[in-house]
Amino acid sequence: MIAVMAGHPLFAALYDRMTARAERAGLADLRASVLAQATGRTLELGAGTGANAARYPAAVTELVLTEPDPHMARRLREKLAASPPPFAYEVVESGAEELPFDGDSFDTVASTLVLCTVADPARTAREVARVLRPDGRLVLLEHIRDPGDGGLGRWQDRLRRPWGWVAGGCRPNRDTLGTLAVAGFDVSGLEPAELPAAPPIVRPAIRGSAAPPGG
Repeated sequence: MIAVMAGHPLFAALYDRMTARAERAGLADLRASVLAQATGRTLELGAGTGANAARYPAAVTELVLTEPDPHMARRLREKLAASPPPFAYEVVESGAEELPFDGDSFDTVASTLVLCTVADPARTAREVARVLRPDGRLVLLEHIRDPGDGGLGRWQDRLRRPWGWVAGGCRPNRDTLGTLAVAGFDVSGLEPAELPAAPPIVRPAIRGSAAPPGG
């Protein structure tokens, strides 16, 4: 898939080349459409090598990028140093399950192709809810387990482990919509999508925004 877990030096080195075809086929546009909703102080989960860095709108006033993989974080810092965004930014080497930030401290949390790799999706959803201000938004683009009644979902279940071995820990069968709903997010702003030029098991996706509990 298109996200990482900690400590994958080869995956970090190859990531941009692995995703280049999908980016050209429309993934870059999908990212931009989601990130266009970001405003104010923004936190990006699992920023990887910085595929989103140049796509944040002028409405963002500060950007904090988390990345748990030190190899990805190094490449992220290099990309930002070469082409810095037009607002204050910081890279923090942290996983999404335990964010080192105060509660109610971000206007936007952005997650693109990240929640497939986190070790504890439910805990991550709770952390996102904690750091978001009540009127904030989670903006996301995530691939998910196929919600249909066909056989794709079963194949996603069967291939979860081998796919994860070659794709930096990605789980192709995550029920991200359900996880967010259980955590209390209003998910009515999320809509079905498809990842372009992607293998079928990681093609079904959701995109849009979700309001935190009480928002």
